[in-house]
Amino acid sequence: MSKRSSPRNTSAGAALTELILETFRLNGRLLAAGDRLTGDLGVSSARWQVIGAVADTPLPVAQIARNMGLTRQAVQRVANALAADGLVTFTENPDHRRAKLVCLTDEGRQVLAEIDRRQVAWVNDLAAGLTRASIEDALKIVCEVRDRLEKATS
Repeated sequence: MSKRSSPRNTSAGAALTELILETFRLNGRLLAAGDRLTGDLGVSSARWQVIGAVADTPLPVAQIARNMGLTRQAVQRVANALAADGLVTFTENPDHRRAKLVCLTDEGRQVLAEIDRRQVAWVNDLAAGLTRASIEDALKIVCEVRDRLEKATS
């Protein structure tokens, strides 16, 4: 039997692989922490993402999905559930007849304000002991990798 030779990563490729794997683990922990932070408000991390996406500007489901890197169908399911709970509503979109805009209701704004209040205390505690510069350095790398992935798929 012959041994297959396995491809080797460059040093940067190996480091980026570790970053990607750690990002997957981090994403899971962030979603769980978000659920704990907002669960008593009836808002999961997925719901939080959608209401946060339309906090300042109503958007169609497809745009929310593109902005968040999610599928349109997943965002539609969450938006429908939020609408059933009275946190968002669908309004006419002047740019597209069929693609309604997702808008926060007054109740949705109140819930988001409470989430924002909780998030500030939580994230400040989480950031304790880290420097702004080190966080900004990490952010630059994550944004660069995301930009490269977006360019590769567009």
